[in-house]
Amino acid sequence: MNLLIDIGNTRLKWGMANGYQIIAGQPLVHDQVVRHELVNIWEKISPPQRIAIACVSAGQLFEQVRSVALELWPSVDIISAKAQAQAFGVQNAYENPEKLGVDRWLSLVAVRHFYPGPACVIDCGTAITVDVLDTYGKHQGGLISPGLMLMKKSLSLGTEQLQFSETHHAFGLATNTAAAIYSGTLSAAVGLIEHVVARQPDNMQVILTGGDAQLVAERLVFKPVIDADIVLRGLSIILKSDE
Repeated sequence: MNLLIDIGNTRLKWGMANGYQIIAGQPLVHDQVVRHELVNIWEKISPPQRIAIACVSAGQLFEQVRSVALELWPSVDIISAKAQAQAFGVQNAYENPEKLGVDRWLSLVAVRHFYPGPACVIDCGTAITVDVLDTYGKHQGGLISPGLMLMKKSLSLGTEQLQFSETHHAFGLATNTAAAIYSGTLSAAVGLIEHVVARQPDNMQVILTGGDAQLVAERLVFKPVIDADIVLRGLSIILKSDE
């Protein structure tokens, strides 16, 4: 078994993988990622043969995770995933390939393997990222927008009267400010996704991931696939190819 770790902007996700089969662990928000908590969680799992890490967060969190892993399993092989110009059947569209977020790269790698054909992979997390892959595995480029939480926080920081709230409300035209912000930010995310997808081939698969994937998916005019572990799946492909 291998240990897969996805350190995002807000959460740390992890899972154990036997080949491409993944058993996901309980995600941790960054505030909960303290050394003793990681030790308590991971000392209960079987020692991994190898560890693959994807990190888009602060380097200090990566080093903490790496330190805990080496404390528990001193001889384990640790691989830090990086975006590449071309690998695993995917051609990166970025002018500077290494500048593509490793989470986006791994999502494309996973989509190419598990969802063959033209595909659009959308991460509805701290940021909303949209990436399009054609039927030959060529990345067509992508978009980045603030996620739902960032949109709400930007309104509260940039205005005197609009307060931040995490409360859910009925979706639609609202009769109070909190509900109006809820539906307005959600509509912005939905509109962005539908705008992109409407300009792609009819046979394109749409895959959503990230913490707000289910919430966004419920409001789309089409039914996407929701794959919460797509970055971990990308890490499993990297390890599998290196056997």
